[in-house]
Amino acid sequence: MPANQPPLPKYSLPRYADPTPGAPAHRRLPREEEADLALKNTKFAPGTRQTLIALFLLTIVAVPTIQLAGEFRAAGAITRLPMISIFKSLPWLPHSKDLKRVERTLENESLVSQWLLPRTQYLLTVLLGAGNEQVYLGDDHWLFYRADVDHVIGPPFLDPVRMKHRLQASRVQPDPIQAIVDFCNQLAARGIDLVVLPVSVKPSVEGEMLAVSNANRAQAGGDLPNPSFNEFKARLERKKVRVFDPAPFLMERGRNGPLYLETDTHWRPETMEFVAQRLADFLQLPATAGSTLPSIIEKEIVARGDIAAMLKLSKADKFFPPEKVTIRQVLAGNALWRPSKEADVLLLGDSFSNIFSFEAMDWGESAGLVEHLSVALRRPIDCILRNSDASFATREILSNELGRGRDRLAGKKLVIWEFAARELSFGDWKLLDMKVGQAKPSHFFSPKTGEEVVVTGTVENISPVPRPGTVPYKDHIVALHLIDIADPARAAGEELQAVVYLWSMRNNVHTPAARLRPGDRVKIRLRPWADVSAQYEKFNRTEVDDPALQLEEPVWGELIK
Repeated sequence: MPANQPPLPKYSLPRYADPTPGAPAHRRLPREEEADLALKNTKFAPGTRQTLIALFLLTIVAVPTIQLAGEFRAAGAITRLPMISIFKSLPWLPHSKDLKRVERTLENESLVSQWLLPRTQYLLTVLLGAGNEQVYLGDDHWLFYRADVDHVIGPPFLDPVRMKHRLQASRVQPDPIQAIVDFCNQLAARGIDLVVLPVSVKPSVEGEMLAVSNANRAQAGGDLPNPSFNEFKARLERKKVRVFDPAPFLMERGRNGPLYLETDTHWRPETMEFVAQRLADFLQLPATAGSTLPSIIEKEIVARGDIAAMLKLSKADKFFPPEKVTIRQVLAGNALWRPSKEADVLLLGDSFSNIFSFEAMDWGESAGLVEHLSVALRRPIDCILRNSDASFATREILSNELGRGRDRLAGKKLVIWEFAARELSFGDWKLLDMKVGQAKPSHFFSPKTGEEVVVTGTVENISPVPRPGTVPYKDHIVALHLIDIADPARAAGEELQAVVYLWSMRNNVHTPAARLRPGDRVKIRLRPWADVSAQYEKFNRTEVDDPALQLEEPVWGELIK
């Protein structure tokens, strides 16, 4: 909590005694019984009951009334109201999952919550120093992503009981060692080496900025990994998996200044460059014959941190102003550096690789981990980068590409797998097949290269869309399975379908695609995914939960009203 903010008030709750005759003195009643006893023993002044009931009913009626009035004003007709279309999309006997989806949608689109949330957040953050469900406030205006903190201070991620609970509760593969060793063995069968790069999350190396007092800050100084992290490294090394852990180097460098951005989840550009150089020293690869050293130009960047955006403050810049950094762009001749698919080194990375490389993240371009590792190694590098879900997302892209008969691993000698350490606690470590498939004729629709086609179709299935402000990425791409496609250029009666990617969130605001539901009939403009993949591949994206659909060639779509 910033030093100039008042401490949180402390409250004491009354403890009710057990009225049961002969009951043990130490026995505590369940909360429901305590509440029931409290109500039975509460005396109301005349008219108080009626007033409270009236206020309660008024509150219940006011919220949907305001929502309906606002939607009717925007839509102009009852039949076009978003709330009506949401409930129409439900099956006759909705499943609890459908009802939860509707609940989330109504919560996201509530006019009352949109008005109330920034004001409530101001009270919690500025006056009480409490952050929100995704953000912890540190000292001197530092912000921390809750998932990062929970990974550091949480239970050991390799604990068998915890992994069993994650498997049963979340239906994920919770064991990172199993997934990494399996991936390593599949690569080794093709003569390809693997190096794992788990990037320390912010509270692991800047934990002292979470401490309130100077004494606690001194104790928090130093590397703070999850309790299972050392065991994780030791077990991988016993399995002959090479691990490059940058934490010891970061702690040494941290004595000279901050390593991470104050209001963002990611490292500073000079920290990233430092890790790239240490990784190059670790790899000890010879420079490519005839390679020339790229030129580097410095560029000043001013941007707002992704954690500050998650606070949803209407005047966030006033309390958490944009940060200024200097990036070093890598140029190949007069053009920005670009990866090479012919390179014998492939890097799989997440937003820690993207942060200064992917312009859409607002921190510059062509100045990230891949670019500076290429400079340090003096050789070209191929890369597959995707924000979020680093436990499986980049491997899944690689697996799908191989499954379609495109051998992205041809000629590769080394794969570097970079991921944020929080994935060890919360990621889905799927076991994915890296076999090269054969290209097969498909009944899935795809325009020709450079072509745009307008079609109509029915939404069969759609991938999950995150709620704005709950993830450290302001943009998101959704995948949907489109069937019954009507294309004027095709023969009548020919059944067509497609896997379509669309924008579902831009700058932390849902797009119309985020509101699509199975059964919706849509008009959509389609383009080949190959035409736009270089531009959109790095964005946070969710896939339709069907392995067969993931092997189909997707298309890029834009809804037409």
